[in-house]
This record gives sequence, C-alpha cells and structure tokens, in this order.
Amino acid sequence: MISDEVSEIPAVAALIAKAPNAITGSAFRLNEVTLEIDPAQIVDVCRFLKNEQTYVRLSGVTAVDWYPVEPRFEVVYLLHSIERKHRLRLKCRLHGDSAEIESVCSVWKGANWYERETFDLFGITFRNHPDLRRIMMPDDWEGYPLRKDFPVHGHRYSYTDE
Repeated sequence: MISDEVSEIPAVAALIAKAPNAITGSAFRLNEVTLEIDPAQIVDVCRFLKNEQTYVRLSGVTAVDWYPVEPRFEVVYLLHSIERKHRLRLKCRLHGDSAEIESVCSVWKGANWYERETFDLFGITFRNHPDLRRIMMPDDWEGYPLRKDFPVHGHRYSYTDE
C-alpha cells in the first residue's frame, strides 16, 4: 500500500502511472522515501527512474538479511536525482531459497561493484551481471560473512603455508 504522502511525490506519481503494479509498499520516515518494488520489475523501474525522472546517480546497492524471517533478504538500491535534489530508496524482498534478482548494470554501469560486493557478502545472485565474482573475500572462501547464519566465531584457518 502506498501512503498519500508518498504518492504525491512527483517521481512516485509518475512511476505509479507508468507501472501501477511495480510498487508493493512504501514508507516515509525522517523525510526519506522508501519504495518496495516487485523484484521482477526492478530493471524497468530503475530505467524509468533514471531516464524519465532524472535519478541519474546510483549511490549504492546493498542487502539486509532478516533471517529467520521470510522473505529473508532485502536488496536495497539508493538513488539520487542531482537535478531534483532528491533521494529515493528502493527495496526488493527475496526469499532465502531463491536469492536472485536481475542486475541493474544495464541501467547504471556503476552498479557492477556494488552488486559484486552484495553477492560476495550475502550470496545474492544478480542475473545477467557482466562479471559476478567475489570482490572482497578470497576466491576459495566458503560461505557469505554478512548472512546472519554465518558462524559468529568465523572459520579456523591454518596460516602455516604463508
């Protein structure tokens, strides 16, 4: 459900007119707008917001793990319209057993490293990403350290070979 306060924001009103089923929820707290987006429509929504609503800057992509709650993950996109001096947060909820979403690298090339970091630390797969591989952890690392079910004590390693 979209509150009246959020639906009056020009970019949100334009998105509702363009893709009425794309927004599954919204919030307006501390003068910040958050839109929950249907994961199947994230690329189209981002393309529309960039090309038609001047949200030309992607400030970041990250995730939140709500384990053991389902849907387990939220992928969070932080958008910025320099022209409008406005920021917008998009969230997509993903189930833990199928934590994958379409890459937005086709919209913002700068999403590349943000999505790689989210993949590396949370294990969320970004379909059609141009180079989805680990960026922070070693290539042979097992697991995803920012997942809530990752061992708190970490893993034991032998450093005798170094």
